[in-house]
Parts: sequence; C-alpha cells; structure tokens
Amino acid sequence: MTSTTHPWDDVISAEEQRAYNAVGFGRPSGLGKRPGLLIIDVQYRTVGTKRLPFWEAIEEFPTSCGEVGWAAVDAIVPLLALFRERNWPVLYPHVAPKVAHEGGRLAEKIPAIMNIAAKGYEIVQELAPRPGDVLLPKKHPSAFFATALCSHLVDLQVDTVIVVGCSTSGCVRGTAVDAFSYNFKVSIPQECSFDRSITSHKVNLFDLGQKYADVLPTAELIEKLRALPGSD
Repeated sequence: MTSTTHPWDDVISAEEQRAYNAVGFGRPSGLGKRPGLLIIDVQYRTVGTKRLPFWEAIEEFPTSCGEVGWAAVDAIVPLLALFRERNWPVLYPHVAPKVAHEGGRLAEKIPAIMNIAAKGYEIVQELAPRPGDVLLPKKHPSAFFATALCSHLVDLQVDTVIVVGCSTSGCVRGTAVDAFSYNFKVSIPQECSFDRSITSHKVNLFDLGQKYADVLPTAELIEKLRALPGSD
C-alpha cells in the first residue's frame, strides 16, 4: 500500500495525524455542481512587482511574501484558465486603498498595510480580472465579513468555493472557515495559497483540511473540476 505524502508531513507528526484520523477528521466533502473561484489578495503588495526572495521583496512592499507568492501565482494560472474556459464565476476579494485607509483594528495590528504605493493594490497581471468578474473590497481577514460576498455567490448559484491567495493563515483561512460555516463546499488547492511563514502555511493547510475544506494538489483538483459539466 503506497502512502500519500502531504506538504505538512514534516511539521505535523505522524502521531498527531493519527489522532485526527482516529476521530474521523479530514473526510473529503467533494465538489458540488457549480464552483466559484475566490482569488484573495493576490496583489503586487503581497508578491512584489518582481520575482525576488523574501528579504529583497520586502524592500519594495513590506507586506510582500516574495518568491512563494509568485509560485502560487504560477499554480493559479491554469486553474483560472479552466474557470475562464467553463465560464464559471471568478471573484476577487482584495484590500483596496480606500478600505486600507479606513484603519480600525487592521491598522493597529498591521500598520505596514496602511502605507502601500498605489501599484501595490493592483491585482497581478497574470490573474487580471475581466469584465463580469466580481471585485470585492474587504478590510477583514474573512472575505465574507461586512461584504456582499455571500449574496454574490447565491446570485451566481455557486455551491462550491475554491479558495486561493494570501495568506494561508489569514485571509484564506478566515474565508474558508466562513464559507464552510455558510454550508458551501470548500476546496483549497495546496500550491495556490501562500504565506510568509512556511510553518504557518503548512500547519494551516493541515488544520483546514482536517476540519473545513478539501486540501489537495492543484492538478488533482483541476482533474476533478474538469469532470464537472461546463457552464450553460
């Protein structure tokens, strides 16, 4: 019997994983009939305008995650292409300049996010929105909190959300948990989210996969999505 490896295996011990398995956590939820893709905060402020290592990238934008962000962008590209091909909904929850300058607890906790050059708030060109996509400014980790996201998803008849972007431990996690709480099916392609801490990234992927979402390789998710009927 071939064992399956996961990105968190070097962080979460086999004994800890066994404890979750013993309770029955981590069962797959699968996909519904109509998926929607949530591309969260994949902006130049989170990846940088150039593909640079972390310590060089933060010289441009203090909030950049550097090369790991660009690796996620590359992984999202074929996923987005499939959504374009099938005419499935694509939504972009993001921090916008006006939202950022409103301050609040976000300004207290992460002041660096308040003073970003205008270019930093642009969604990276490789994943640029198209007419008909939903652009959703937010100012909290969950893309559902104080936004019309749930209303958009209902209107678009989405029953499954694919969550990608930045950061795994923050906005991706917050959004995935709330989507699960609203009874959407949730999938997270593991190469398509990123974080400035690889440990935090791996631990959160594990925890999300055990409790709230199907966390699986991007190629596997694309294969499953291709098996769904296309959009009318």
